[in-house]
Amino acid sequence: MTPSRRLLAIAGGVGALATGTAAAIAVAAQQRRHSEDPYVDEPLGELKPDRASTVAAEDGTPLSVEEIDPEDGGEPELTVVGVHGFALSRRCWHFQRRDLASLRLPRVRQVYYDHRGHGLSGAATAETSTIEQLARDLDCVLRSVVPEGPIVLMGHSMGGMVIMELAAEFPEIFEDRVCGVAFIATAAGEVGARGLPRSLLSKYNPLTRAAGGLAGWQPGLVEFVRAAGGQLTRQAVRRLAFGSRDVAPRLVDFMLEMLEVTPVRGLVNFVDTLGSHNRYAALAGLKHAEVLVIGGDSDRFTPFAHAERIAAELPDAELVRVRGAGHMVQLEQPELVNSHLIDLLQRCSGADGVTSSRRTWWWQR
Repeated sequence: MTPSRRLLAIAGGVGALATGTAAAIAVAAQQRRHSEDPYVDEPLGELKPDRASTVAAEDGTPLSVEEIDPEDGGEPELTVVGVHGFALSRRCWHFQRRDLASLRLPRVRQVYYDHRGHGLSGAATAETSTIEQLARDLDCVLRSVVPEGPIVLMGHSMGGMVIMELAAEFPEIFEDRVCGVAFIATAAGEVGARGLPRSLLSKYNPLTRAAGGLAGWQPGLVEFVRAAGGQLTRQAVRRLAFGSRDVAPRLVDFMLEMLEVTPVRGLVNFVDTLGSHNRYAALAGLKHAEVLVIGGDSDRFTPFAHAERIAAELPDAELVRVRGAGHMVQLEQPELVNSHLIDLLQRCSGADGVTSSRRTWWWQR
């Protein structure tokens, strides 16, 4: 593989260009180690969009959408659309949104939105709390705010599952417009088969009972619902969302802030669709796209085996194993995640000059 040109794309990246990507990542990691909390002054989730709008889903449910243009005002070559995970909101893409705005090679427009039943979007009913409905919502967002031009879809956790369903329901989008997909800490099926140990559940918890019979085999999902309801301690949320390494306290606070926004009663309705998720067949619809698969090997919700299984179904995909990272890998190790996202964007735009082939990476702080 020829040396990556990802750092040419970042404004002010002269030092990084001189020393190479690995050195730049090492410097960033070292800076983090030397600071008790490197994100204490970071405006997590507070970056202002260039445009904010509301897109009506097919049943009229309002979907809250934000758009971010290239920082230098140049013409974007691609549109990146972030699809967030269960119990979260578009705010979880903070570091990607911040850093991708400064890209020059290629310039990108960014679109982030909240799923129904999450964040600032309208409520979901029990009947509409399905991955199928969320895929149709994503289609509405694409038709409304990304009506033309190449698209790169970026899905975290449940967001990746929604992208898989989009490929199954709307294959023409992937044939004509979606040139790249990033799957981050997600699964194509068997969400309840691996993950948090059953001992973490409390069978007397009302949210566990509200989730019905699924609680016994969906501990990770139920724990996320409990976290959103404020029924888990800060330490438990930190263990649920992040990996085995030291995590900045501000990131844990940010995770708690996101979990507090989405109504718990609505989240319970999504447990069934996540538990029955099986979309390995849908991965065939990605044959026209460049695919990046990223997972943390300390992910307690969707263990790294899920990333390996997706990559096995897509032999030309790039597989990245981030050692020590948990489910919120894009927050926990943003330098590494963004580095590979930039590579993906460059491949999609033709800026990298690297022929698509199977690549596997192991990263450790």
